[in-house]
Amino acid sequence: MKYKAYLVEENDGVYKGSVKEIDMPTIEPGNVIIKVHYSSLNYKDALAASGVKGVASSYPFVPGIDVAGEILESSSDLFHVGDKVIATGYKIGMKVFGGFGELVQIPAEWVIPLPENLSYKHAMSYGTAGLTAGACIKKMIDADIPKDMPIIVSGSTGGVGSVAVNLLSKLNYEVHAITGKPEEKNMLMDMGASEIIYRDDFMSEPVKALDKGIYAGGIDTVGGDILAKIISMISNHGAVSCCGNVGGTKFTSSVFPFILRGVSLIGIDSAESILEFKKNIWNLFANEWSLNLDTYTRVLPLNYIDDEISRILEGKQVGRVVIKHEV
Repeated sequence: MKYKAYLVEENDGVYKGSVKEIDMPTIEPGNVIIKVHYSSLNYKDALAASGVKGVASSYPFVPGIDVAGEILESSSDLFHVGDKVIATGYKIGMKVFGGFGELVQIPAEWVIPLPENLSYKHAMSYGTAGLTAGACIKKMIDADIPKDMPIIVSGSTGGVGSVAVNLLSKLNYEVHAITGKPEEKNMLMDMGASEIIYRDDFMSEPVKALDKGIYAGGIDTVGGDILAKIISMISNHGAVSCCGNVGGTKFTSSVFPFILRGVSLIGIDSAESILEFKKNIWNLFANEWSLNLDTYTRVLPLNYIDDEISRILEGKQVGRVVIKHEV
C-alpha cells in the first residue's frame, strides 16, 4: 500500500524534506493503520525535520506527532475499520513514522476515540500543543492555586502558550502574557490576556532569589532564566507548570519560593502521559473547555510545510498550524 508523506532524508549531514510516495508495511499484530485527515505542526516536528539529534530515531523519517483520522485497518480488538480516532505523542513522529504522512501504523494502545463534539480539524487545532496547555492548567487547578491573583504565561503567542491564554481566559482567570513579539499585542488581548509583558522588559532586571509574589501560578513554555524569574514571583501556595526548553535547558533558582511560600513546580510531559489522562483532557476540550481557535489557526496542505518549519525554528510562529491531507 503506497501513500504520500513528507519524508526527511539525510545526505552528507544535510537534512531535507519533500513529499514523496512511500510504502506502508504489512500491519503488525496489535497495530492499527490510520488514514490521516489532519495533523499539526509542533516544535518537536520541526526539530525532527531538521535533523536535531535525539528527536527522530533514524532517517529517512516522516515527522508528525499528531494524528486525527479514521481506522483503515486493525489487528486489534480495540478499534474497527471506520472508527474516528486521535493519536498524539508516545513514539509517533519520533521512532514511528508520523502524521506528516497520509497513513500511519501505530499500536492500538496509543489511540483514543475522537470525542463526539470534536471534528478532525478542531482536534488538530489543539493537537499536542493544546493537550500540553490543557495538562498545564489541569494540574495547576488540581494543585488548588489561589483564584484571586493573575496567572502568567510565557511564550504566549506559540502553540502551547496561545491555547493556554485562551483557555485560562475562558476559565475566568486573569492572564498576563509574556511575549517577544510586541506586534502581536492586539492578538493576545483578543485571546483574553489582560496584560501584555514584553520579554525584554520582564528580563531587564536580574532574577532574584525571591521576588514580590504577585502571581497565583504560571505556565512556562520557554525554560531558562524566564522560568527562574516566574518561580520567584509566585505567591503563597501557587504553582508553575513547566513544559518547554526553547529558552534554555537549565535554570538557577533558590529554595526560598518552595520552603517559604510552598510553591509547586510541576513538570508536564503530555507526550508520555497515560492514555486515561489524555482522554480526560480531550473530553474537556470537547465539552466545557471547548475553544474556537479558528482565528489563531492556519490550515495548510503538506507541500507548504517547509516554510512553516523554518518559521517555528526561528521563533516566528504565531498560534497553531494544522496540516490537511488530501483524502
